[in-house]
Amino acid sequence: MKYESLYVAYLIYFNRDRDYFECHEVLEELWLARDKDPRYKGLLQVAVGLYHFRNGNVPGGFKMMNSAFTKLKPYGEQELGIDLAKLVREIEIYAKRLASFESLPFAYYDLTIDIVDPELLAIVTKASKEIKPIVPQRRGPQRAVRH
Repeated sequence: MKYESLYVAYLIYFNRDRDYFECHEVLEELWLARDKDPRYKGLLQVAVGLYHFRNGNVPGGFKMMNSAFTKLKPYGEQELGIDLAKLVREIEIYAKRLASFESLPFAYYDLTIDIVDPELLAIVTKASKEIKPIVPQRRGPQRAVRH
């Protein structure tokens, strides 16, 4: 398979479920397995930025979105089967709006990652029938129960 299953799961959690905590979990595992590829780090940071802002942490949201923008802007228009150029533009706008949030507040909104590779779209569509949403979504790391 051309695309990693963890990457496919990330796209499903990001676009379908808006479960940015789980996005972080699956993409961090892939990022570490792929020698800390900056593309995966940038995509991971987009999810973390949205997670923080949705939960009221504006400085954390800005820090992650700004970092994601810096990591992803050097790459091509289409990377990893997605419209990266569109996403980078949206991240830049989000980061700028978060930077001036105190004087110009705005309501939280989600981003969508446009899948441009038909092969990836088919894989994501098939996998989204198999990957169940996590309900309720986790709001932070969960410790194992000690007996």
